[in-house]
Amino acid sequence: MQTITIHTEFIKLQDLLKFADITGSGGEAKVLIQDGQVLVDGEPCLQRGRKIRPGNIVTFQHQSYCVAYADP
Repeated sequence: MQTITIHTEFIKLQDLLKFADITGSGGEAKVLIQDGQVLVDGEPCLQRGRKIRPGNIVTFQHQSYCVAYADP
């Protein structure tokens, strides 16, 4: 499992996919999310604007990404 470090309270799901280099563009992220290919905490998520917070686990193509806060 990879850890994605953020410096804000949350990150939107589509932005996380771009930030983590899972997708190359927002358009690609939108399609993957709307097709139900992205899981948040084990459940399909169809909301590209869903707020992902530290502790959430995002899964795409059997690869999991855990979101964490940057150390202060």
